[in-house]
Amino acid sequence: MKTYPELMAEAKGRTREVTPRQVLDMQARGEPVVLVDIREIQEVNAAKIPGSVHVPRSHLESRIEAQVARDANVVLYCSSGSRSVLSTDTLQTMGYSTVASMAGGIRAWADAGGEVE
Repeated sequence: MKTYPELMAEAKGRTREVTPRQVLDMQARGEPVVLVDIREIQEVNAAKIPGSVHVPRSHLESRIEAQVARDANVVLYCSSGSRSVLSTDTLQTMGYSTVASMAGGIRAWADAGGEVE
């Protein structure tokens, strides 16, 4: 059986991470990017990135296809970046070809000057 640190290390090896600054730069250049908030509803109610799509991690596999196209440029975020790494790995398995995890999550986004509502 694998431990959580082993699962995270393996997922990080298979997935792409982007920094909040990279996402902000993509937006500034007008590149289409779909931000997907995978936190639970109580976390989203406290703060979220404007314009993001909410698909909770607990329902990701069953709800993502109805909200986000497989060919979209997708960046997943959570609170700190851990759940989004595992979720990015999952979406790649589901056929999402351009998907990344935002390192540091919404906390790092706010620290980088990203808007939060």
